[in-house]
Amino acid sequence: MPRPALHLAVEIDGDGAHPAAWRRAAHSPGELLTPRRLAGVAAVAENAGFTLVTLDDSILPPGPVNGPASDPVGRIGAVERAAFVAASTSVLGVAPVVATTYAEPFHVSSQLASLDHVSAGRAGWVVGVEEDPAAARAWGRPVVEGADALAREARDGLRVVRDLWDSWEDDAVIRSVATSRYLDRSRLHAIDFTGETYSVKGPSIVPRPPQGRPVVLARPGLVPAGLADVALVGGATPAEAGEAAAAAGAPLAFAEIEVALDTPGETARERIADLERYAPWEGGPDRLRYTGSAAGLVDLLTELGGHVDGVRLRPLVLDEDLAVLSRLVLPELFVRRIAARPLPGTTLRTSLGLPRPLSRFTTDAAAALVEEETR
Repeated sequence: MPRPALHLAVEIDGDGAHPAAWRRAAHSPGELLTPRRLAGVAAVAENAGFTLVTLDDSILPPGPVNGPASDPVGRIGAVERAAFVAASTSVLGVAPVVATTYAEPFHVSSQLASLDHVSAGRAGWVVGVEEDPAAARAWGRPVVEGADALAREARDGLRVVRDLWDSWEDDAVIRSVATSRYLDRSRLHAIDFTGETYSVKGPSIVPRPPQGRPVVLARPGLVPAGLADVALVGGATPAEAGEAAAAAGAPLAFAEIEVALDTPGETARERIADLERYAPWEGGPDRLRYTGSAAGLVDLLTELGGHVDGVRLRPLVLDEDLAVLSRLVLPELFVRRIAARPLPGTTLRTSLGLPRPLSRFTTDAAAALVEEETR
């Protein structure tokens, strides 16, 4: 039985995956953080047919603070940018990277629930971590050190956020004019979470998101597989990516791929060599990297379609590679029916083939009623 169509995601933070990508950008350095620039990139991704865009983030700047003066040293928060992208698009899924290493899960829950409302159900969340001790100083919090402690904060934070999304049942908002009541308080629940480093009472201050829970993407091993919807897997080859996907245990698995494509004026290798004069392109140690023609990338993604459910592409230079992806790669994938565009009016969960979860506080009787209504 053939696998379902490949889901396509792309990272659009900054100017590209290479640390010196800004040197080949089509805009002036001062335009990087402008709404016009962000809206333009999002529009290209949506029109190309991507299912999802992700936005990297950290409380620290993307470039070295003490590095060359010409390096980028600022960014706008991913959630704020995601909200702008959601308001300026209609089909595209939007997933910011948000870490709960130091941020309060209660605030993260409210932000992402609001994003799902703003986007009419197109929000996702890439679970991140803050590993640099400088992040702790920026937050004014004690340093979280070691892989186990970082994973604990990510795990506990995700559990709290999910429970807070569930703390309003779907029918909690009643808007009863006759009784002057906006909500049914019996359908709001305290989550009563107690972890190793903090506790949260709840309920949330934001009604349940349209998707029930925004789509959660995470690296395998960072959080329990049962808490994530999409595992972001590595692997130096399609076969290795397939093995990682099978071992991840999440409903879906996306392979991480760095891409540098031939453009009309230069080969991918020439473009990389030009940027390597300023900084090395180190990338992820177990991440696929493709360098070459658009046709070769189409073949690679076709092969990957037999191993994983989707891919997240990290272009070398957004302004150059995203244009090639939209003109030569995605159209060919759609023609071959390797991938499919998201449909208008659908949530991100629907686009990914994921069910809408019930609140964990929903009673058996209410669950039966929901099931009856959806038949």
